[in-house]
Amino acid sequence: MDLFAQQWASYRAVVEHNLMEHQAVAATTASTLENWLVARPADAQPPRMVDLGCGDLALLAPVLKRLPLGSYTGLDLTAEVLPLAQQALGTVAYPCRWLEGDLLRWARDAADEQEEPVDIFHSAFAIHHLSDQEKQTLLQCLRTRIAPGGLFIWVDVFREAGEARDAYVKRYLQRIASSWPQLSAQQQEHVSSHLASYDNPADRGTIETIASAAGWQWRWAWNGAHRAEAMAVLTPA
Repeated sequence: MDLFAQQWASYRAVVEHNLMEHQAVAATTASTLENWLVARPADAQPPRMVDLGCGDLALLAPVLKRLPLGSYTGLDLTAEVLPLAQQALGTVAYPCRWLEGDLLRWARDAADEQEEPVDIFHSAFAIHHLSDQEKQTLLQCLRTRIAPGGLFIWVDVFREAGEARDAYVKRYLQRIASSWPQLSAQQQEHVSSHLASYDNPADRGTIETIASAAGWQWRWAWNGAHRAEAMAVLTPA
């Protein structure tokens, strides 16, 4: 089994065993999107959606299949997941694009190219890989791209306000070791190594301030049980 297959199997095990509360995330995402669509003007054009770090769409695809979108763009840094996402979504009534690429680079390029505004941004468990400065840049770029009345759903892991990254990593690693017995030792090692090396969750208090300065209104739509996973809903201020 190659490295991608091994790491993806570990990720899928986390999802399938609901260890990061993906089921609650999917349900809250669905209700948030559906409520937003109901509140739109009756004569509004079908919304354009961009998914930053779309993954394999295993949980989001059932939601997307029933949404009356105008278009969908799935972007992911890992090219191997894009065929999986396309297969999961299947045939839908709106056009879809599948792009391999870095989400921050895409946001910068899209802002420079002055493409049509995006009505819905979605990102799940991807932005925490960015540095704090990169998160600020992303929020600024996406704010220039969002359509009036648009929606940005940001699902991710976040640190408690004032919590240091090292403290966050330590308690999350303890959580994996003590309460994720569904994963093999190798799978726990994959997840733990990735977390310790690459994860940089935003501080809750700081990121709200940064988002406000970039022109966003922030609302916590869902908080997980472990002081880490959460969903924020951002709208243009």
